[in-house]
Amino acid sequence: MPDSRDIMLQRIRAAITAGNQSGIARNSIPAAEEAAQNDVASTPRTYIRTGQLDQQARLRLFAERLHDYDANVSTTSAGSISQTVSAILEKNGQKNVIVADGLPDGILPAGLPFVPEREASIRDLDTCDGIVTACTVAIATTGTIVLRHGPGEGARKLTLIPDRHLCIVRADQVVETVPEAFDRLAPFATCPITFISGPSATADIEMTRIRGVHGPRFLNVVLVV
Repeated sequence: MPDSRDIMLQRIRAAITAGNQSGIARNSIPAAEEAAQNDVASTPRTYIRTGQLDQQARLRLFAERLHDYDANVSTTSAGSISQTVSAILEKNGQKNVIVADGLPDGILPAGLPFVPEREASIRDLDTCDGIVTACTVAIATTGTIVLRHGPGEGARKLTLIPDRHLCIVRADQVVETVPEAFDRLAPFATCPITFISGPSATADIEMTRIRGVHGPRFLNVVLVV
C-alpha cells in the first residue's frame, strides 16, 4: 500500500498534467501569484496595528500575560543579567545547561560549566537540565516570545526537547500588538519562526491539563529593563 506522501505526490502530478492538457500555461502561475498578492495588499485592515501603551505599561502587560501562562518572570538590569540567570539556575537546581550558539556576551555567569549548542547531541538535549536563549521579539498582548532561530536563539530542536527554557528578553524587543511583531519579523519571512506563549501545555478530552507534551514544561523569562 502506498503511504500518504506517495498518494499526495500522485495527486499533485495528476493535477499538473490535467492543467497542462486543458491549456493552462505554466507561465500563468506567476500571474496568479501576483493577483493573490494584490488581493492581500488591497484587503482592508481596520484592526489595531499600533500599540497605545507606554513602555512601562507594555512591560507590565507582558509580565502579567506570562504569569497567566504559568511562566516565571524575573526583571533585571543590563548589568545584572548574569547574576539573575545564575540565581534562577541555582534555584531550580540546574547544573547541566545548554546555551544557544551566538548568545551575546555578559549573559552567562562566569564559572558555570555551560554546554555550547554546537556540541550537544539529541541525547544531551533530552537529558540536560535546561537551555538558555535570547529572542527576536516579544508580544505583550499575548504574552508571547518569538524566536527566528538566529544567533543566540538556537535551532528549533533546542527549544522543543529540554524540560526547561530560560529566555532573555530586552525591553526594546517587547511590542504591544501582534501586527507590530509581524512588522519586525517581515525580513525573516522565509526563516523558521517559533512562537512561545508560556510553558508547553495541552488537555485531553477530559480536560486534564498536561505540561511538556510539545516543548518545555517550565519557562523562565528574564526581562532586561
